[in-house]
Order: sequence, then structure tokens, then C-alpha cells
Amino acid sequence: MKLTFTLPAELSVTQPASPSAATLEVNIDQLVIAGWAGRDPEAIMHHISELEALGVPRPSAVPLFYRVAANQLTQNKTVEVIGSASSGEAEVFIFTHQGELYVSLASDHTDRELESHSVALSKQLCVKPVATTAWRMSDVAEHWDQLILRAWIKEDGEYHLYQQGPLSTLREPGDLLSRYLNQGALPANGLGMTCGTVAAIGGIRPATEFRMELVDERLGRSISHAYQSLELPVVA
Repeated sequence: MKLTFTLPAELSVTQPASPSAATLEVNIDQLVIAGWAGRDPEAIMHHISELEALGVPRPSAVPLFYRVAANQLTQNKTVEVIGSASSGEAEVFIFTHQGELYVSLASDHTDRELESHSVALSKQLCVKPVATTAWRMSDVAEHWDQLILRAWIKEDGEYHLYQQGPLSTLREPGDLLSRYLNQGALPANGLGMTCGTVAAIGGIRPATEFRMELVDERLGRSISHAYQSLELPVVA
């Protein structure tokens, strides 16, 4: 799957942004969803309990890695879903390109009804919206825990804060990659991984409009993306 990202050319603590930018044409051929990726065992249990309330069985291990078809990635602003039971989850999206690791933002959009039957199938069923901006991991690695993940959903005609939390609550990408690769070498190209999410404010629920952002207050910048879900009918 080919994705296009705008990449700030040069960044530093003293000069947060450069007027010039580069464009990356990235081919993703291995997509991984890292689930149950919290650092705090209590926070993990909270998220497990959220999903248990929806009938989702407990995971066999934490963290757990789900392979999803790479063609499920999209940068479109409109996605098509079956029925009205799906919802988004804001997650950091990391990927490898020409031997370097990059950071962006994605939504692990998931069908919640199917999730109670099979988490893996529920994740495969829905496309995964991805932002169009990326950062070099090397630019944010030293202050990774300070980055903030947020999401909003539209309810009753207005956007409401749906998720918010620092990345200090989630496992670091290096830890997730090491576990997934079983200490093996990181591929130079083509690996994409979502890195877990923060708890939903008010509980997990569907919404047809979803906004998300990854905020870097230290360098004064953010990655954002918004998309709308178009519901297709469920036909027996």
C-alpha cells in the first residue's frame, strides 16, 4: 500500500519548524496493530474492561499483535463501513522507510459488533485512516513521553473530546517492535505499526465523524487528521 506523507525538512528544539518540507512516498507491505499496549497494568485492565462490557473476550497476552492487510490503510477523508457499530481509535502510527523510523497518526477503526466474535476479524473488516504528515522518530525520541494523543467524535451536531492522554501511558515503539520482531532486525522498508490507544472518555461508542491529533508541545507542532464514515447497509 502506497502512502504519501509531508515531512518537515529540519527540526530542532530552538527552531520548531522549517518553511521547507519533503514528501515521502512510502510503500507499506506489513501492517501490524499493537493491542493492549499500555505501560500501566491498571490502565490496561481498564481498557480490557471497556471492551468486555461490549462482549469482547480478554486477550490471550499483553501486548498482542494483530496482522491486518496493508491494503486496509487509507488517507481518504471518507471511509465506508458496514452498519453503524464501528468506531475509531486514535493511535500513533510508526513506519520504516529507507532504513529510518517515522511517526504519524492513524485510527484503528474497528467494528464493535464483530469484535465480540473475533478481534482479529473486526480489525481486518475496517479500513485504517492515516494522516498525511509524518515526523522522524529521531526528532521526538528524547521527549516521546511528552507527546499527547487526542481524539474527538461528533455527537448531536457537535464535536466532543473522546480520547486524551500522554504517550507516557503507552509502551514505547522500540519495546513494541522488539516484542513483535522477537528481537530480530527491523526491516528497512515497508513495516507499519499502530502503537496502542488511550481510554475513551465516556466509554467506547460509534460516531460517523472522527478527528484526531498527535501534539508535540516541545517543538510546537501537531499531526492531525479527520474523516467521516459512510455507513453501508447490512444485507442478509
